[in-house]
Amino acid sequence: MTTSPHKVALVTGAARGIGLAVAKRFLGEGYRVALLDIEGELLQQSVQALNDPDNTLAIHADVSDADAVAKAFAAVQDRFGRLDALVNNAGIAIFKPLLETTQADWDRVLAVNLTGPFLCTQAAAPLMREHGGGAIVNITSISALRTAYGTSKAGLAHLTKQFAVELATLGIRVNAVAPGPVDTAMAKAVHTPAIRADYHDTIPLNRYGLETELADAVFFLCSDRATYISGQMLAVDGGFEATGIGLPTLRREGSNG
Repeated sequence: MTTSPHKVALVTGAARGIGLAVAKRFLGEGYRVALLDIEGELLQQSVQALNDPDNTLAIHADVSDADAVAKAFAAVQDRFGRLDALVNNAGIAIFKPLLETTQADWDRVLAVNLTGPFLCTQAAAPLMREHGGGAIVNITSISALRTAYGTSKAGLAHLTKQFAVELATLGIRVNAVAPGPVDTAMAKAVHTPAIRADYHDTIPLNRYGLETELADAVFFLCSDRATYISGQMLAVDGGFEATGIGLPTLRREGSNG
């Protein structure tokens, strides 16, 4: 086992998008980072592109597989000797309405989006406890997109609060970041011009978020600047969550008055 004074973070769903941006943010702050993803080939490509073999560890695993999660955290312990931050970012969305959602769809979404963070947090807590605590950030959502996805993210928001209460005595803080629309490769591929126009019309800041902006929020909640913050959900959404106050047209008229 290697013991290092450097802090260590593990980020799930780290082969691309927000997860990869979060991993880069931690690396930039001097952390050693374990990047975990179910897409093994893409993960290897991303880790190689980081070009920092001394401070990175690629872990090919499915967060819904308890045995795989246990092996993943054992690998982090063996390689880095500690764990200070966990970011539960891995997630899937099946965009089907209720009457088209199969039980297999439902089971898979709940397994990855809810059971995955449960298993990872359960595995992380003992490692964090050894060095006086740590921080966990769950990536939830401001959106209730379809039955299975929305339910899984609502469950994760509540689980965040439960974890915050139960793990506080171990010196572990638990929070959540709820992204609004973010300009990821997936969003660019699946959001039609009409969908993008709708979001722009609804988001007060009138734009999609950047992966780096989500990474900044995640890092803040894991940092020493957030030592008295736990059990909270931070919406990083350009004001999207607040749009029930004032229609877009009225907001525009108000700004011109």
